[in-house]
Amino acid sequence: MIIYQASKAEFLNHVHRDDIDVVVSRQFEAIANRRPQPREVQAWKYSLPEMAKVLADEQIPDDTGVGIEFQLPESVLRIDFVITGEDADARPKLIIVELKQWSESRRSERDAIIWARRGGPRGEIEGPHPSYQAWTYAAYLQDFNEAVQSGAISLQPCAYLHNHPRDGEIDHPHYADHIARAPLFLAHERSLLQAFIREHVRFGDRRNTLYVVESGRIKPSKMLADCVRGLMQGRPEFTLIFVLQSK
Repeated sequence: MIIYQASKAEFLNHVHRDDIDVVVSRQFEAIANRRPQPREVQAWKYSLPEMAKVLADEQIPDDTGVGIEFQLPESVLRIDFVITGEDADARPKLIIVELKQWSESRRSERDAIIWARRGGPRGEIEGPHPSYQAWTYAAYLQDFNEAVQSGAISLQPCAYLHNHPRDGEIDHPHYADHIARAPLFLAHERSLLQAFIREHVRFGDRRNTLYVVESGRIKPSKMLADCVRGLMQGRPEFTLIFVLQSK
């Protein structure tokens, strides 16, 4: 399920001529049959215009696909933002963008974990690093979506923290492996993110990739099936990855 789908041109029009948080909220109520949480609306209000600034690049085709709040199959987890199109070889491509409004964070000694204010009354708490979070979404789709498993669609995760400076904490070498899999873009790095998108999406796809992924058959991959079988047999080399849904 994808709450909001549009072309790049339509998305920019909704941001510049309408209140994008209102547009997405209406779509959310119609599809999810409930009102979104205030923190979700706030995230749309402040982060989606930042993505509009990124996509306001003439070299990114107007018929590039845009998806907002893509719920992963058989899960409550949702991808913040996806961009679809075709690469230089005309192969379908889907870019996963994990969006955060954070302006600061603090390194944790635990792998793939970082301290940050994630909303709510608890203040600063530990949770997944944004790059790790984006990568796990890609891994989840790889494990469950047949269209992705077949190689028909290539995935590229990344994270964009438009308020967060490059300070040696969130981008510490401790997180290097995760950032290598899902590049991290921070405040004042809009042009770098634009170049990243241009590298992976050369041609628009008229939202075809969004349709294929959303309607793709749910089929656990052989690797996932082997993993579950190993867990049931008590083999210690297999582990499960748990992803926290946190903004």
